[in-house]
Amino acid sequence: MKTPIYLDNQATTPVDPRVMDEMLPYFTEMYGNAASRNHPFGWQAEEAVEKARGEIAALIGATPKELVFTSGSTEAINLAMKGAVQMYGDSEGKISGKHIITSLVEHKAVLDTCKHLESEGCEVTYLEPDETGRVSVEQVEAAMRDDTLMVALIWGNNEIGTLNPIRELGALCHERNVLFFVDGTQCAGKIPVDVQADNIDLMCISAHKLYGPKGIGVLYVRRRAPRVRLVAQIDGGGHERGMRSGTLNVPLIVGFGAACRVAMEDLQRDLDHSIELRDRLEEKIREKCDMVHLNGNREHRLPGCLNLSFSYVEGESLLMGINEEMAVSSGSACTSASLEPSHVLRAMGVGDELAHSSIRFGVGRFTTEEEVDHAAERVTQTVTRLRELSPLYEMALEGIDLSTVEWTGH
Repeated sequence: MKTPIYLDNQATTPVDPRVMDEMLPYFTEMYGNAASRNHPFGWQAEEAVEKARGEIAALIGATPKELVFTSGSTEAINLAMKGAVQMYGDSEGKISGKHIITSLVEHKAVLDTCKHLESEGCEVTYLEPDETGRVSVEQVEAAMRDDTLMVALIWGNNEIGTLNPIRELGALCHERNVLFFVDGTQCAGKIPVDVQADNIDLMCISAHKLYGPKGIGVLYVRRRAPRVRLVAQIDGGGHERGMRSGTLNVPLIVGFGAACRVAMEDLQRDLDHSIELRDRLEEKIREKCDMVHLNGNREHRLPGCLNLSFSYVEGESLLMGINEEMAVSSGSACTSASLEPSHVLRAMGVGDELAHSSIRFGVGRFTTEEEVDHAAERVTQTVTRLRELSPLYEMALEGIDLSTVEWTGH
């Protein structure tokens, strides 16, 4: 076993060797532009792109023409939300008064896009999740208004792994003629996804979350019942049926397609493997550590995500104690430079002390039992050592209710 151990698969995944093998020729031998339609190099590239488009569509139950290639989920989110709001504005294209429903535990790409839309006249309702990070159908229904244009919700939370009831939420949106946008970045290739059965109108996914390359993503845009139309956010050569201009990155698209095909073939095996190792990791940590709190929903969650808080342990010290031997996260990879507690945990009602002590472990396709056991041992050793230095932990063990202690300063 080599260290450091990689346990941050929600941030990104390694490229599967089977995926890399299919990508390599498109860097050096088959390097044509897919938009060059007057010679074999271009034809070859276009054929590869359409093959990959079909492989990605098959993974999520879409048709190839419903997919728009982007640089990743962040761009897809911007295209979906801004593009829909602009398309369905009033007769003069104004968006004032349009209403969007989202939640406080979304990825920053959604929250920041909502802030931008608010600055342009949209009204946004931010739903508070329950204590496990889940949003209910009843909450969304109660928030709907006559002018609600879109419900935008994450499927599998990137920090805590909690899964929202997407199929039921989608059915409600379709019943009310409201667009349903889903951030499926963490779910595609990890759990079964079917955009038709799940009643999804728009969904983003990103290759690097499912053992494909970084820098390539896709936006699913429903073509029937209802047909969704968007205003392009990047103008240029009219690529991707006019919805996203720019030369297609053929090698990455080929890799994306291969990753989706492999994910379909290995879906159940990957799912079972991740659940087994995730639960093994938690069990071994709990065997030697008390006062460990699970952040998220124990029943409805991603197979490979485990977010734990350790009472009376300072999170930064815990990370420093283990990060030479393992890669884990204290929150979303996109905001891990921030010293603020996770906005997701705060929205769930987790106190600052526990939020600061939270660690996200992400097991995946290539994680082994040996790695999980070693990680559990190192975490428990570090937690034990840090608690030995904590008078608060000693007081808690003695049964003192620390919330009743009156502290005096000097």
